Amino acid sequence: MQRAVLIMLVAMSLIPVGDSAGKILTSRLGVEPVFVAWSRFALGTVLVLPFLPKGSFALLGNWRIWVRASMLCCGITCIQFALRTVDIATVFAAFFIGPMFSYVLATLFLREHVTIVRSVLILLGFGGVLLVVRPGTGGDADVLWAVAAGLFYGAFLTMSRWLSHLGKPLSLTFTQLAISMFLLLPFGLTNLPEASLPIASMTLASALFSMLGNLLLLYAYGLAPATRLAPLVYFQLIAAVLLGWVLFSTLPDAFTWAGLALIIGAGLASTRLR
Repeated sequence: MQRAVLIMLVAMSLIPVGDSAGKILTSRLGVEPVFVAWSRFALGTVLVLPFLPKGSFALLGNWRIWVRASMLCCGITCIQFALRTVDIATVFAAFFIGPMFSYVLATLFLREHVTIVRSVLILLGFGGVLLVVRPGTGGDADVLWAVAAGLFYGAFLTMSRWLSHLGKPLSLTFTQLAISMFLLLPFGLTNLPEASLPIASMTLASALFSMLGNLLLLYAYGLAPATRLAPLVYFQLIAAVLLGWVLFSTLPDAFTWAGLALIIGAGLASTRLR
């Protein structure tokens, strides 16, 4: 369990690092968000190819696998648009509407058990997202890209539960990367940035750290029960705040701090329910 916790903490730190590299690409180096998303999927696909289990390519013939991958494709692309102008902590906080939306979808379509306490906690977490986004108050409209990313990701999570029986985790990871790479191929190729060392290094970092984070996440779940590790997912928010401060000299405002507290508190309480 100690090894699983350590791996999980590293994984939850690497994912925001990957997004920080993406933010540097879009906000400082002038790279188009859609290229950042496409390059992440393309490089991720190359990285997992040597480790694929048998039968992975056969999954590409299932239309449900394509719908699942398209949800992730849209989510990652939207979050790159949000990162152009919005600080990374706010983006991650708004993005965490995803697990809440997944709960609603799983209740409606997968007939998962509903409890009053868990539903109240989901509403509290949604209230935290509203504090971060603050619709109609003249805030940065680009934060809505993060909300859209969270909604797409929530749909992706629900479909992942629905289709988890179709293949091994690494096989499913390959399909979501390869299909997303294919879907974004025309947009990625038509938005190629100029060749330079900073752009190449940040593009590689964006893909590599994101990929490593997600692979370590799968490995951690293989060592310990998901219910024991689930609270550590919220460490992403803490890592995002620290990275925003160190790399971009930004800290959340009072409303965002309150929203973060609600999201983390409601999420941690929800994971303790049986």
